[in-house]
Amino acid sequence: MKEIHVPSETGKSMFFLFFIIFLSCCNLSFSELSSNQTSTMIELSRFLNVSDWNLPGSERNPCLWKGVLCSRPDNGSVISLSLSRFDLTNSSFLPLVCQIQTLESLDVSSNSLSSVPDGFMTNCETLVGLKQLNFSMNQVSSFPRFRNFSKLEVLDFSYNRLSGNIGDYGFDGLVQLKSLNLNFNNLSGSVPTNLAKRVETLEVSYNSLSGSIPEGIEDYQELKLIDLSNNQLNGSIPSSLGKLSKLESLLLSNNHLSGSIPESLPNIQTLRRFAANRNRFTGEIPSKITRHLVSLDLSYNSLTGLIPSELLSQANLVSVDLSFNQLDGWIPQSISPSLVRLRLGSNKLTGSLPSASFKSLRNLTYLEMDNNSLIGTIPSELASCSNLTLLNLATNQFTGILSHAIGNLSTTLQVIKLQQNKLTGEIPDDIRQLSNLLILNISRNSLSGSIPPSISQLANLSNMNLQGNDLSGAIPDKIRDLNSLIELQLGENKLSGRIPVMPPKLQISLNLSYNLFGGPIPTTLSQLERLEVLDLSNNKFSGEIPDFLTGLISLTQLILSNNQLTGKVPSFIRNVSISVSGNPGITEDDEVLIQRMPSQKSKLIVVVKYVAIGVCSLVAVIITVIVLKLSRRFKGVNNMQVDHDEEGSTVLPEVIRGKLLTSNASHKSNINFTKAVEAVAHPEHALFQTIFWSYYRVVMPSGSSYLIKKLNTRDRLFQQASSVQLELELEMLGKLHHANVMVPLAYVLYSEGCLLFYDYAHTRTLYDVLHNNPSDVVDWTSRYSIAVGIAQGICYLHGSKSSGRDPILLPDLSSKKIMLKSLTEPLVGDIELFKVIDHSKSNSSLSAVAGTIGYIPPEYAYTMRVTMAGNVYSFGVILLELLTGRPAVCEGRELAKWVQSHPSQPEQLNSILDIRVSKTSTVATKQMLRALSVALACINISPGARPKMKNVLRMLTRL
Repeated sequence: MKEIHVPSETGKSMFFLFFIIFLSCCNLSFSELSSNQTSTMIELSRFLNVSDWNLPGSERNPCLWKGVLCSRPDNGSVISLSLSRFDLTNSSFLPLVCQIQTLESLDVSSNSLSSVPDGFMTNCETLVGLKQLNFSMNQVSSFPRFRNFSKLEVLDFSYNRLSGNIGDYGFDGLVQLKSLNLNFNNLSGSVPTNLAKRVETLEVSYNSLSGSIPEGIEDYQELKLIDLSNNQLNGSIPSSLGKLSKLESLLLSNNHLSGSIPESLPNIQTLRRFAANRNRFTGEIPSKITRHLVSLDLSYNSLTGLIPSELLSQANLVSVDLSFNQLDGWIPQSISPSLVRLRLGSNKLTGSLPSASFKSLRNLTYLEMDNNSLIGTIPSELASCSNLTLLNLATNQFTGILSHAIGNLSTTLQVIKLQQNKLTGEIPDDIRQLSNLLILNISRNSLSGSIPPSISQLANLSNMNLQGNDLSGAIPDKIRDLNSLIELQLGENKLSGRIPVMPPKLQISLNLSYNLFGGPIPTTLSQLERLEVLDLSNNKFSGEIPDFLTGLISLTQLILSNNQLTGKVPSFIRNVSISVSGNPGITEDDEVLIQRMPSQKSKLIVVVKYVAIGVCSLVAVIITVIVLKLSRRFKGVNNMQVDHDEEGSTVLPEVIRGKLLTSNASHKSNINFTKAVEAVAHPEHALFQTIFWSYYRVVMPSGSSYLIKKLNTRDRLFQQASSVQLELELEMLGKLHHANVMVPLAYVLYSEGCLLFYDYAHTRTLYDVLHNNPSDVVDWTSRYSIAVGIAQGICYLHGSKSSGRDPILLPDLSSKKIMLKSLTEPLVGDIELFKVIDHSKSNSSLSAVAGTIGYIPPEYAYTMRVTMAGNVYSFGVILLELLTGRPAVCEGRELAKWVQSHPSQPEQLNSILDIRVSKTSTVATKQMLRALSVALACINISPGARPKMKNVLRMLTRL
């Protein structure tokens, strides 16, 4: 046996010392990246010049860099690299990334990469651990075939510009692939069936796939999510889909699918969401389709028959949308208490509402059963729906009185639509209990009695429509207390008496037509400076048309027909549509004729008129400049003086500051601030006015013309105390530079407000081009360029992560605010509105500004906030104008709602397009239909479902 020698005490000490040194060395070696990875990461940081990677003290420790994940907190090796939102444009760095041999995940999403270099595919296919690859939200148009990415599990190329046949991209080589996301591209071909059998999610929505859904899809037994929506698929849904035992979501919306809904779908016990809306499905709804579902959407099809009796009763059911079909029969009596949204509108349903079921619907938030043939009374049990926010039972045959139907409803209710029924009785006083109500429409019924004064307690009400009833008596004086009201429809009743002071923020319309009002048009209407449509027709108004109507600076339509008015029609300097027919005492003089002439000739006369005024004004200004003594100088570029009369008879407003924002030398020599202040001192010289601005053309002493916008101070009071902040905001705007954004050249702040200077050449609006000259047809190429340009401008204003500024939102985005440099170069205007107007010092809040009718996003009625999603909606309406040739409001109906009411079949959608343009070529038609799908996405009723503006631009540019 060997002897065991016990080390001495000195030996023990040396042993432990060496052991500690060994551990320290091991720890040091384990706590640092390999030299290769470190050098690769440093080289990558130099290549990308990323500021977050060049922080002091982090140069030698890449694991501390933003977006870098290592295998251990104390370094180890790089396993994940996220370069998302780094504003990358050059993809040549990608082969370098592939030298990180331990890389498992690479995310380069939300950049501006346009290609994937061959070197990336060559180098990265050797990365045996690479599992996740995210190229979403870039501008990639194609990439080399995948070959040996044997471990890749997740691949995301959504929101790019990929085109060509989907089968040519070599996804069959990805043998371990679990998730493939190609949403929002322009890929063609058929639904891929050459994927790895273990694939769990397949997302190819918003492409151009065609053909039918393959029967062989049942081979992919691991599938949990299938999203084939928004393509051009046809044929029927294969019954073999019912064999996908793990499927959780099946999304087939907006295709050309037909046939019946397979009876096999209810067999999938894991299926929670099924959306097949906007297709061509026929036949009956399978009886047990909601057995396991949480959400079902079969709207906008041609389904017939009864709603299965157990369809609404399933315990997990949260949302059901069967609207816009041809379903008949009664509504099922049993409804699940978990239901949040129920939409059954635009069918052929009969019978009464299932009153007993409503007692337990505590979660119900949206109830829409409009456009059917439902009968009976509106059940008082609806009061048990304590979370009800929207109630739409319009266009049915409901009878009975309103007392129980309205007075007992939930205080959470924000929208009531009961129009076009057979309701009787009076409007109950209990309506005041609906404290959160925003929209009330009970028009086209048989309601009688007077308008209850208690209605004035609905402090949040924004839209009220009571027209087409038998209401009588006077309008209650307290109606003025409805401080949020922007639309009031009281036409076609028997109202009479004195017209009281109206809510001051009325904007969309005031309709008092077809009533019994008489006497002079009341001066109380003079306060409605925001009002766009005033309808007083078919009453007994007498006397002359008052001049104060010309001071309603936002008015676009004035309807006075069929009254007893006399005298002349006053002259409006803006383009106001006036109807005075049926007034025998009205004089048809030249002014009236001018306003009724075709737009081209009218414009010519108005231009001549303004030129004459301008010449006279110019002569007067020159004489004044000679007579007046310059006594004060502006702080600014030209150091110009403010003119004062020595005797004090003419004193110009006190100027705080004038400053040039552009570096263009010609503007520096041309712009004269004194001249501008003098010119805007005469409101009668304004070209036109809006709620916030008066627009002037000012000819400088050099002969150059500028468009000057004067901030109206009647509602948004400018105060010197805010001038410093206002200057900062204006100078920030002056630093903006984009080919599709109308940026001010200079500004003047003075005691009465603010002036902004622009090139006068930019005064033609998109609205003028599309709608005021119907004989001049703008071709599709030009319209497409305009759409892309507007989208680019809005994207720039909304900003990016690296822009270093807050987003600039557009409270009033419309075709009238899009100026044109040329037929293909748009400028987004009125960008100052959100910055210049200081609503904290106003007599009303910015939330009261709804924008232009037809462009207002539907959620504005609920949120009263200007948002990016709201801007996307408004852009969608502008895009619809370009596609249809129709204005945002046409024949009393909003363009967005008119388009949404059309079925999604191609032949129906074709009829929406401007036939003067779409019929020029098949290519134009195809591109316009694709653009229409973008517009429909933008005007989605749900703000969260709308794409970001950056993605809208990507979708447009891939057309």
